[in-house]
Amino acid sequence: MSAGAESVGVCYGTSGNNLPPASEVVALCRSRNINRMRIYDPNQVVLQALRGSNIELILGLPNSDLQSIASNPSSANSWVLRNVRNFWPAVKFRYIAVGNEVSPVNGGATSGLARFVLPAMRNVHNAVASAGLQNQIKVTTAIDLTLIGNSYPPSQGAFRGDTTSYIHPIIGFLAQINAPLLANIYPYFSYSGNPRDISLPYALFAAPAAVVWDGDRGYQNLFDAMLDALYAAVERAGGAAVEVVVSESGWPSGGGVAATVENAGTYYANLIRHVKGSGTPRRPNRAIETYLFGMFDENQKQPELEKHFGVFSPNKQQKYPLSFGLQKISHVFGQNNSSIHTRSDI
Repeated sequence: MSAGAESVGVCYGTSGNNLPPASEVVALCRSRNINRMRIYDPNQVVLQALRGSNIELILGLPNSDLQSIASNPSSANSWVLRNVRNFWPAVKFRYIAVGNEVSPVNGGATSGLARFVLPAMRNVHNAVASAGLQNQIKVTTAIDLTLIGNSYPPSQGAFRGDTTSYIHPIIGFLAQINAPLLANIYPYFSYSGNPRDISLPYALFAAPAAVVWDGDRGYQNLFDAMLDALYAAVERAGGAAVEVVVSESGWPSGGGVAATVENAGTYYANLIRHVKGSGTPRRPNRAIETYLFGMFDENQKQPELEKHFGVFSPNKQQKYPLSFGLQKISHVFGQNNSSIHTRSDI
């Protein structure tokens, strides 16, 4: 299978009381040519179900574990032994995401955790390396774009001044160990927060021509503009060699502004096609490793909008006619002509 065909994975969250068992979820992924998955914690039942599936995995180390893993290398060794080495190579771990959307300045639950992220990453990487797996399993973290201070035009992308002491050393460490940065990128929230200035077709990959010009680079969709602003920021932070993996992207089918089945179907279908090889104006003609958020509608999430990001319903039916693997997308929804916000998973 080509790298482009493998560039799309799905985020498998479990905040629902009506979801199918993990073994059926893995079988569903295999039947739909979904060859990559992200999970948010080392759920032993899910890891067991993934044995022998050949699905490449992003394994999350939850924010709640950051302090203990950062403060004690033996805790990191135990965590890696229990959740990685016990399943390798039957489970194909690709990345370990140490923390999700931690920010030193968001004024919320994660600001007190920021100082633990890099030490935890180091300890987990050392534990992986001590098992001789540092070339197969890369240790990283997942950020959101609230860390970006300037994103327009994309070439001027830069991290907020009050985040640089947090994020710049992380990027330096990723460059040192040859690991990518994971980023959760949601054009939906940028659009819904500013529909007066951002057109819906631009957010849905449906604009007929470039909407934003940045020097000689034309941007036909908001996703590329957001990703390139992040690339510019990472380069400014000394990470010219650090790749970005889009560890979440999605569009809700209900519960908010422009959250319709048609818009969501358009977004997912066009995103899948786009990331298989188009690249971005800053980094053209290459696949963009991307994980759709999410696998299922999750009925225990809040607020209401958060319940509607699934590409499958809990009964395992596809909500949209998407193709994840080598086949062509059989149908793409019609083009609908009608500062950055994010959603947080955990």
